[in-house]
Amino acid sequence: MAQVKVYGRRDVWAGRQRELSDMLQECLVSAWGVPEDKRFHRFLLLDPDDFVCPQRGERYVVVEVVCFTGRSDDAKRALIRELYARWPHDPEDIEITIIEMPRVNWGIRGVPADELTLPYKVEV
Repeated sequence: MAQVKVYGRRDVWAGRQRELSDMLQECLVSAWGVPEDKRFHRFLLLDPDDFVCPQRGERYVVVEVVCFTGRSDDAKRALIRELYARWPHDPEDIEITIIEMPRVNWGIRGVPADELTLPYKVEV
């Protein structure tokens, strides 16, 4: 399970959410084996005055990946490297944070996620 939040400027990214979502999902599938149909992406697009980022360009985005614990440090590095490799702009225009939580902290389909059987592997 991975949920992705993308923060960026509305005047730059509005209308381009699908482009970013496709890139993000390709990275998650490639690096972590997330099923292609498990796409949970949120776009939090802000006015320039609400997204203060000194010394960053207008295309600057912050990508937060919220996921279950269980992935190795190598798997997390692989995702970060994959995101930078596929990012079509200046690498200084994207910052990535991976936030992990135990499955018991998630509620999915009416149960705590540690009681949920998943059709894909989390420990990679």
